[in-house]
Amino acid sequence: MELKDKILSSYVAFENGVNMNSDVHEIRSKALENFEKLGFPTKKLEAWKYTSLNTILKNDYSIFPDREKAIELADVKKYFIHDIDTYKVIFIDGKYSSFLSATTHENFDVCLMSSALNKPKYKPIIENYFNKVAKQDNLTSLNTAFASEGAYIYIPKNIEVQKPIQIINFTTGSEPATMIQPRNLVVVEENSHVQIIERHQSLTSNAVLTNVVTEVFAARNATVDYYKIQNDNEKASLVDNTYIDQKTNSEVSVHTFSFGGNITRNNLNFYQNGEHINSILKGVTIIEGKQHVDHHTLVHHIEPNCESHQDYKGIYDERSTGVFNGKVIVEKEAQKTNAYQQNNNILVSDKATINAKPQLEIFADDVKCSHGCTIGQLDDDALFYMQQRGIPQKEGKGLLMYAFANTVLESVKIPEVKLRITKLIANKLGVNIGFEL
Repeated sequence: MELKDKILSSYVAFENGVNMNSDVHEIRSKALENFEKLGFPTKKLEAWKYTSLNTILKNDYSIFPDREKAIELADVKKYFIHDIDTYKVIFIDGKYSSFLSATTHENFDVCLMSSALNKPKYKPIIENYFNKVAKQDNLTSLNTAFASEGAYIYIPKNIEVQKPIQIINFTTGSEPATMIQPRNLVVVEENSHVQIIERHQSLTSNAVLTNVVTEVFAARNATVDYYKIQNDNEKASLVDNTYIDQKTNSEVSVHTFSFGGNITRNNLNFYQNGEHINSILKGVTIIEGKQHVDHHTLVHHIEPNCESHQDYKGIYDERSTGVFNGKVIVEKEAQKTNAYQQNNNILVSDKATINAKPQLEIFADDVKCSHGCTIGQLDDDALFYMQQRGIPQKEGKGLLMYAFANTVLESVKIPEVKLRITKLIANKLGVNIGFEL
C-alpha cells in the first residue's frame, strides 16, 4: 500500500481518539480533503523542482507508533542545551514525556497542544490563532489533518520569559520506520519576549519521517528568537513548515543550523502585517555523503517601513546536495522597505551540488532591495598563505570553512546556544578551536 493510501485509511482510527464535535476537527477534515486532492509534492511543482521525496516515501511508516520504549535522561542529555536552566517540552515518538519535560502555567503557558485543543480555558486562543497563518499546501494540510500534539506556548502582554524554551522530539526506533507530525503554536502578545530552541532527534538508525508545522504570532512590539538545530542521523528526514505573522514594531529572528539527516526541507514563511517590522532569517548548512538540505524561504512585505535580512551559508562535501530558494515580495503599499538577501556556498567536492534561486518581486518604487548568491571553492591563495605559516592543508581548509560559516553566529543571542553550535561546526569541519568538543 502506498503511503498516501495508508494515511487516508488510518484517519478513521485517528478520529476515534479525538473530539469529532469540535471546531478544530472540522479544520482537520477539510485539511484531509485537501491532502487527498494534492497528495505528496513532486518535482513537477516549481517549489519542489530540486527536492524529490520519492525515496523516503517508499518506507512502510508506522503512522501511530504504539510500542512504548522508555528512555532515560542519561541517554538523551547530550541533545539538550543543558548549560542553562530552560523550560522543556519533550516528546518521545510523538507522545509527551512528563519525566523529561519541565513546563509552566505561571503568568504564561508552556504546555501541550493536546491540552490547548481540548480544554475550554484555551478555546479563545485556539479560535483566534490555530491554523490562521499556515498555508494549506500538501504537507501542511497533512499535518493539520492529524494535528493533536506538540508544543503550545502563549505569552501574554508585557512579559519577558526569563528562561529559553526547548522543544525536542525524540524517536526511539521502536518501529522499523516511524512517521510523526508535531504541531506547534507560539503566540507572543504585545511587548513580550521569548527565546525558543527546537530539535528533532532520532535515537537509532531506523527510518524516520517528521512533518512538523509551527505557527508563530508576534504582536505589536513583541520579540521572538527561534533556533532550529538539525543534526540527525542519515536515515532521518525532516520537513519543517514554519509560518510567522508579525505585527507593528515586532522582531522575529529564526536561525536554522542544518548539519545532518537524510533529506531536510525547511519551509520558512514570514508575513509582515504592520509597520516598522524586522524579520531575520539566517542559516548554516554543513553536510556530506548523499545528504540533501533545501531552504525555501518567503518574506512578504505588506506594509511600509519594514526590514528583512536573510543570510544563508552552505558547505557541501562528497555527493551532498543543497537548495536555496529565497523569495522576497514587496507589495505596492510597502514603501520604504529594506530587504536584504544573501546566499553563499562552498563546494568542497567536485561531486557536490547546490541549486540556488534568489527571487525578488517588487511592486513598490521607494525601496532598498538586494540579493546575491555565490558558489565557489576555497581560496587557494589563503590556503597557501596558511601553509606557509606551518598550518597543514587539512587544518587550513577546516579553519577557512569555519571562518566562512561562523559569521552567521554573530546574531545568536543565547551564549550557550552559540557555544553549542560553534562546537558542532568545529566538529563537522575537524577544526581545533581551543577547547574540548
